[in-house]
Amino acid sequence: MLFPTLHYALFLTLILALVWSMPTLAARKLVLVAASYFFYAQWSALFSLLLAGSSLLNFGVGLGLERWPTRRRALLALGIGLNLTLLGVFKYYNFFLESLADLLLLIGWQRDLPFLSIILPVGISFFTFHGISYIVDISRGTIRATRNPLDVLLYLAFFPQLVAGPIVRAAQFLPQLQRMPRFSDVQVGAALLLILLGLVKKIIIADALATHLVDPVFNSPITASGPDLWAAAYGYAVQIYCDFSAYSDIAMGSAALLGYRFPLNFNRPYRAESFSDFWRRWHISLSSWLRDYLYIPLGGNRGGALATTRNLMVTMLLGGLWHGAAWTFVLWGLLHGTALGLERWAGRAWQAVPRILRIGIVFHIVCAAWILFRATDLTSALDYGRGLLFGGFEGARRC
Repeated sequence: MLFPTLHYALFLTLILALVWSMPTLAARKLVLVAASYFFYAQWSALFSLLLAGSSLLNFGVGLGLERWPTRRRALLALGIGLNLTLLGVFKYYNFFLESLADLLLLIGWQRDLPFLSIILPVGISFFTFHGISYIVDISRGTIRATRNPLDVLLYLAFFPQLVAGPIVRAAQFLPQLQRMPRFSDVQVGAALLLILLGLVKKIIIADALATHLVDPVFNSPITASGPDLWAAAYGYAVQIYCDFSAYSDIAMGSAALLGYRFPLNFNRPYRAESFSDFWRRWHISLSSWLRDYLYIPLGGNRGGALATTRNLMVTMLLGGLWHGAAWTFVLWGLLHGTALGLERWAGRAWQAVPRILRIGIVFHIVCAAWILFRATDLTSALDYGRGLLFGGFEGARRC
């Protein structure tokens, strides 16, 4: 069940009627958990079992972290390891095996490797990150472990953010589950306007750009002209922003109608004056998650210029891999990591560049990186880049 569909509109209307008619907080939570699992089961009932297993795992680890504080580090490592194993098996196992097979073939050691026929569970990256943040925040003392398994089940499965985010921290969401929302506090008009804005972004802008411009060119860049390649590159920058932010808008609006608040996830990212500013504006819930749970634990900017650059590169590389199991995403992350590192090295020299020029530079490098993000593989991305530089594939071939 996808957001911009009649099915979702009917589903949301029914759930709103049910939830706001519940007489107690416990009954409201039960309805929301049942609705969220029904929503998720539209893709696969087996995925729902996986989601429930992940939720109960993190619930148990959270209780253990408070019950046995002397074993906190071991329990935290176990919890994070199990979450990452779950993500790794379903999302990255075959990718790493394919990469190993290519390497063995390159050195003449071709082998039959144990590939698995695995369907990627929808939203697994999001609910895995939710689970990790829950147990890490308990370990840090940011939040207390909840004694009510319904709270954790709802936190990981809450249907507005389950499939495409935003990544909502436990410290932001769990306190909202401890009180009974009042319908009089809901800004219905603002929430509906947010959903409508998301639908306009998704259906009228993103889907139209994808169908009529971006997909035809990216699916066959060697047959496209230079102007078409440039138009599709800029078109994809608009499409991906409208696509991602549309889902965040609809998620925020849906949650608001149910009496809950989600954090802002996009804030005019193409007006960024630097790459660090871009990541403070783009997919804010993800970039802040990577900062707080990966970059800072790696050392952040506390170890000098080289260590900071290393931490940035590792963080962005893993951030790229989080988006998809392909080398194009890895290189996309490395490109952003390199840009962030160079920006730090430039320091005041970068700030001396006129603001409008800085915005233009950041925007065009971001657009160039989007080619890697959208390309079907590295060969296609290389063909696309050559076509941009030489005015189409024929021009590139002559050069």
